[in-house]
Amino acid sequence: MSKPETELGNGFRTIWIPGDGRCLFRSVVHGACLRTGKPSPSESFEKQLADELRAKVADEFIKRRKDTEWFLEDDFDAYVMQMRKAHVWGGEPELLMSSHVLQTPIAVHMQDKKSGRLKVIAEYGHEYGTENPIRVLYNGYGHYDALRSMNRVAESKPYRKR
Repeated sequence: MSKPETELGNGFRTIWIPGDGRCLFRSVVHGACLRTGKPSPSESFEKQLADELRAKVADEFIKRRKDTEWFLEDDFDAYVMQMRKAHVWGGEPELLMSSHVLQTPIAVHMQDKKSGRLKVIAEYGHEYGTENPIRVLYNGYGHYDALRSMNRVAESKPYRKR
């Protein structure tokens, strides 16, 4: 059964992701499937992939400790241990580590409240290219959904470089 999708304009549709503490990881793995042309994962497979990505992200934090420890607000070891728990929300640090784990660019979009148009608010993984990033939608309140491009032009269009 496919997930509900909503037309957002700009050639994108949002794909609803459950708010179970894994939404960031679910959105990223769902986007990774779309990016590579694989079918959308089932609910249970998406959950499994999200939990696997979470574990790899926690390992990536440890691998890159010298580069990441300074930007985590909490004690590094406590943060990584907490992040391994399935119900703990992820954010910018986890998106950055996800781009390294998947060796893929990730673009985070948000819908402008005034115009309703999508705008890119963050980009990760420039070192892995700029073509066809995994795209996720942040709602501004701690939740992420997956984004699907409805046309090949938007899919292949590079996201902006900073």
